[in-house]
Amino acid sequence: MCAAPTLVIAAVLCAIAATAVCNMQPVAVTNTAAASAGAAAGVAAVPVPGRCEEITIPMCRGIGYNMTSMPNQLNHETQEEAGMEVHQFWPLVEINCSADLKFFLCSVYTPICIEEYQRPLQACRSVCERARDGCLPVMQRYGFVWPEKMQCDKLPVHGGPELCMAQDVYEQQQHGSTKPTKKPAGLPGNKCKPGSRAKGCEKYAYSGSGDEDGCECKCRPPLVPVDRESVRYNRSGVSVAGVDNCAMPCRGVMFTDDEKDFASTWIALWSSICCVTTLMTLTTYTIDTQRFKYPEKPIVFLSGCYLMVSIGYLIRVYAGHDAVACEPDGSVKYNASGPTPCTLVFLLLYFFGMASSIWWVILAFTWFLAAGLKWGNEAIASYSQYFHLAAWLIPTVKSLGVLVMSAVDGDVFAGVCYVGNQNPDNLKMFVLAPLVVYLALGISFLLGGFVSLFRIRNVIKQQVGRSKADKLEKLMIRIGVFSVLYTVPASVVIGCHYYEARYMPDRVAHLACPCSEPDLDTKPVYTMLMLKYFMTLVMGVTSGVWIWSGKTVGSWKRLSRRLFGGGGVGGGGGGGRMSKGGPNPVLVNPGKQRKQLQYMPAPSVPGSTLPSSHHLAPSSSLHHHIIKQAPLSHV
Repeated sequence: MCAAPTLVIAAVLCAIAATAVCNMQPVAVTNTAAASAGAAAGVAAVPVPGRCEEITIPMCRGIGYNMTSMPNQLNHETQEEAGMEVHQFWPLVEINCSADLKFFLCSVYTPICIEEYQRPLQACRSVCERARDGCLPVMQRYGFVWPEKMQCDKLPVHGGPELCMAQDVYEQQQHGSTKPTKKPAGLPGNKCKPGSRAKGCEKYAYSGSGDEDGCECKCRPPLVPVDRESVRYNRSGVSVAGVDNCAMPCRGVMFTDDEKDFASTWIALWSSICCVTTLMTLTTYTIDTQRFKYPEKPIVFLSGCYLMVSIGYLIRVYAGHDAVACEPDGSVKYNASGPTPCTLVFLLLYFFGMASSIWWVILAFTWFLAAGLKWGNEAIASYSQYFHLAAWLIPTVKSLGVLVMSAVDGDVFAGVCYVGNQNPDNLKMFVLAPLVVYLALGISFLLGGFVSLFRIRNVIKQQVGRSKADKLEKLMIRIGVFSVLYTVPASVVIGCHYYEARYMPDRVAHLACPCSEPDLDTKPVYTMLMLKYFMTLVMGVTSGVWIWSGKTVGSWKRLSRRLFGGGGVGGGGGGGRMSKGGPNPVLVNPGKQRKQLQYMPAPSVPGSTLPSSHHLAPSSSLHHHIIKQAPLSHV
């Protein structure tokens, strides 16, 4: 019996090569006449260049033949080059998704070579189809497709005029070495949970041989085992699917290279847009600080927070994926700490991200005070120190807690460092729960403020007139639009975090536990992850919507006149004077001003869209600040 696998054309080759190195005898040959006719007619193929050499690729040694020739049909010049590519399929070979996969891959990357037969021998089409049908569902689950260069319709048909080779199933059955494509009946399946070695898991092997550990959860490629000398060895949290001392690969295995490149471009684009828009908002505030008063002033600090968040993403774009989120051994970062780019990016994203959520709650709260409790801007501003204390102290405590617990880890998709990327519990505790609380508080204050605004609108319609009611309606529309532009993205981000926290263990289970069978598709939704980063950054873009008005244009015009000349604003003459109460100086006629004072309880606040409040003197009593009037809008 020959050491090489029984080939369909074995009889033909033995007749051609009487002095062959091995005396191949067919065990199961079908349609030999057709094969002989094809050989006699000659196969239209280019002779294999080079000479035969021993197979050195580990995966293809012992495949049934031991000689190959280079270059192969994929134009690999050396076995080293071919080996680097074929070993990308090792996880599929390891889980034995098809009994024909290994033989088919080796026939492509290390084609059989016989000195006396100078024509290429490819695998039969049926071999390729069985390998594809068995492994394609697994590949699709993780976002891959069957390679174009290994399309089965390009291969010769078994029994046709062109010679091809296939494994002899009959011989394998006689020797009890057939490996089924699918799991044999009785394999525990869901009993083999990630990270556990349930009773019966070691009894069955995914390969069906009964003596392998195919069902055992272990750190197998593409996962990266942690070296014993590494500081991460035996550290809590460095695990995948419950397998300790095992790390996720830094670049991830869920998406194609094109998807990763587009994601990087997508994040860079929106972080740049967010950076520009928030910087414009802060510059507008610097130009005209008197224009921004409570209850709208928290928008300025909200924009400042998102400016820092966008800078965090831009640092990742500048430094690169590997420099921020990867370890030297090719795994993603776990338990990151110390003065590293990873820690810097984490602080920018997490600290200022949480601070922005708190500032949004404060913004909704101040609107509620103005609309619901009829507070004036001076009364609200008197509590600004408490607003700052809450907005900066709470994220500081949370960030320190994350660093103390060494909960910072890398994101294999975006290449940034955050908390909870590899640990769902940390994601729920430090990200998901706080965001839900902040969103619920903000929506509650907004609803309370809107109810009060509707009541005020009805009173103004009856007592003041339609013109004042129209101004209040415009204010309500602006508040409503801004609220929607924030609450919708914030809700989407929370939903994305929930998806990751809920399905992360099942998503990575197959990498360590081939026989685990969750009841859901564990492939992460690519569009969902893209949506998460888009919605995170678009909240910073929309934070400047409130200042998009003619007053902003006027502020920038005055700045340009100061910088590049063009004369001052306003002028003397006519017995008039400049009104300095607001951002836009207006020439006021003294006579008209006196006439207005006869009917108005207090001077109008420049820039306001509603009737102004009475001027309030500072007082230690809270009740002295409460007024019964419509809320103000200074922006």
